[in-house]
Amino acid sequence: MKKPRLIAVGGKDASANVQAEQFYKTLEVDVLARTLWGEARGEGSAGMQAVACVVLNRACVAEQRGGFWWGGNIIQICQKPYQFSCWNRADPNFRKLQALDKSDLYFATALRIAQRAIAGALEDITKGATHYHARSITPYWARGEQPVAIIGQHLFYKII
Repeated sequence: MKKPRLIAVGGKDASANVQAEQFYKTLEVDVLARTLWGEARGEGSAGMQAVACVVLNRACVAEQRGGFWWGGNIIQICQKPYQFSCWNRADPNFRKLQALDKSDLYFATALRIAQRAIAGALEDITKGATHYHARSITPYWARGEQPVAIIGQHLFYKII
């Protein structure tokens, strides 16, 4: 029996690097799409696009500053505790997120939006927003702030 050979990423095997990058991009699209579904499926594609913009804007801030408390990449930002409630274990949407597949029309839409977002082909309809909330609540961080956009039932803020 032939002994398995380990190859370091960045070594001679360029196809391993490509596979790793493709795997990461697939995971990134999946996590972003689940976030869009969990946070804004009731807001239609514009609402999901707006949430994607917030995630991308946070990633941009983190990149410009060499990191930020909410995470440095799309996966970290989406899954940062208490930032996108659908990822909170106690949230009713959390278990639903685990069972989603492309047969769900809203998830299929979220996947398309997430793919465009990751590809850099998504227009920022939030004017640089880094935060948002539903109209029905007023979180402490929104007091005294002016929304930069209102999309569906969500208010968007650029707080940086």
